[in-house]
Amino acid sequence: MTQRLPATSSGLETAARILREGGLVAFGTETVYGLGGDATQPAAVARIFEAKNRPRFNPLISHFATADAAFEQVVATPLARKLAQAFWPGPLTLVLPRAPTSSICDLAADGLESLAVRVPKGECVQALLQAVNRPIAAPSANRSGRISPSDASHVLEELEGRIDAVLDSGPCAVGLESTVLDLTAEDRPLLLRPGGIPAEALEEICGPLAYPETETDAAPASPGRMLSHYAPALPVRLNATSVKPTEGLLAFGPIPLAGAGAVWNLSQTGNLEEAAARLFSGLRYLDKQGALLGLTGVAVQSVPAHGLGRAIQDRLRRAAAPRPL
Repeated sequence: MTQRLPATSSGLETAARILREGGLVAFGTETVYGLGGDATQPAAVARIFEAKNRPRFNPLISHFATADAAFEQVVATPLARKLAQAFWPGPLTLVLPRAPTSSICDLAADGLESLAVRVPKGECVQALLQAVNRPIAAPSANRSGRISPSDASHVLEELEGRIDAVLDSGPCAVGLESTVLDLTAEDRPLLLRPGGIPAEALEEICGPLAYPETETDAAPASPGRMLSHYAPALPVRLNATSVKPTEGLLAFGPIPLAGAGAVWNLSQTGNLEEAAARLFSGLRYLDKQGALLGLTGVAVQSVPAHGLGRAIQDRLRRAAAPRPL
């Protein structure tokens, strides 16, 4: 049975002990709930893959309490330090060359010569990482390819009995995974995954970013790059201009399409930050309504392609991608 730990001193102590002993603890960050395991223990990392049914070619992000701790594991460039100063703690993951002295196990890095590292924001997760004082590998706390969790109850829906504990710090503020930026290229930074830090904000420090030419160009260097990902059980139809009574509607803006069997509006005011925070909860809601009402699919209204809208579109494209056989 999975323990649901309160975000108190005793809950934090229990969660830190479980992690140090090689167990798995889900915890909230400013983005989504992560499924944490000690990145220095291969057996703990293997348990993460097993709990998530996660394909092993997808490397994991390691989390740290401070930039100094993160940069002990990688070869930090001057640009990486500038980005860390601007955005850490926060929803930015940096991919950098692995340091020769790195203690992170090969399984967490998928044997690559690079590592994905970040410093998450939030009083609870910061306290947990400081208490453990080790790199914590933490993909999203859901089964692989499924909807990412933005609340402790979502974690338990997916992973009850498969992990040791969930540290309940309440709903996530951002509700969308971190932006992943690859700094190993010689020319310019490569945006591997849109996320909680908009590309426009990064370009103020980095200059123009590079982008993968195809969806598979970013794999396996970055987490979260599988084509079919974040997927509800129902098929997803993007950029809908009409909706059927047999479909659920993921709406955006003040005028939802009429006629849907169930509706979840990401933001009635068209606010992209609100939409990002409500995205995964909305997909879960429509999935449940689909099962209750016999719906056949989810129609999605268009979302603007600027700021956090780019990251929302990325998640929705993956939710709509053909499912692996």
